[in-house]
Amino acid sequence: MKKDFALKSLLVFSLLTIGFALFVEFYLGHRPCNLCKIERIPYIAAIVLISLYLILNRGSKMMISILIILFVIGIAISFYHFGIEQGFFNESFVCKLGQNKAFDNPEDLLKSLKKTSISCQEVTFRIFGLSLATINIFVSALISAILIRLYFKNEKN
Repeated sequence: MKKDFALKSLLVFSLLTIGFALFVEFYLGHRPCNLCKIERIPYIAAIVLISLYLILNRGSKMMISILIILFVIGIAISFYHFGIEQGFFNESFVCKLGQNKAFDNPEDLLKSLKKTSISCQEVTFRIFGLSLATINIFVSALISAILIRLYFKNEKN
C-alpha cells in the first residue's frame, strides 16, 4: 500500500466520519455524550495532520506516530464507553462534566433543569444493532493497524 494513498484515504474517511457524526447530531437530533465527543478527536487530528503533511510534504514519520498514539487511545476510550453502555463500568466524571454549573439567577437554573443531560450509558443511535462506540472500537483498531504498518514500511524505506 502506498503511503500517500493510505493517508489520503484516511483523510477522506476521517472527513466522512466527522461529517456523519455531525449529521447524526444536528440533522437526526441524537445528542452525543461527552465520551462520544472525545472519540472524535483522533479523526479531527487526522484531518489536520494529514492536511498539513500534504501541504508541507514533510514530517510523515512524526505525523504517523502521533496518529497511531491517538487512535490507540481512541480504542481505549471507545472500549471504556462500550463498557459503560453494557454496565461493566460506572460512568466517570467525564460523563458528568458540564452538568454542575454555578447560576447567577433563578432563570438560568430553570433553563439548566429543562436541558436533559446525556448519559454515557444511553445509546441513542445504532447501526446494525451496534452502538457507535462499539463500531469505533473496530474502526480505530483497523486504522491503527494500517498506520502501524505504514510506520514500519516507512522505516524500511
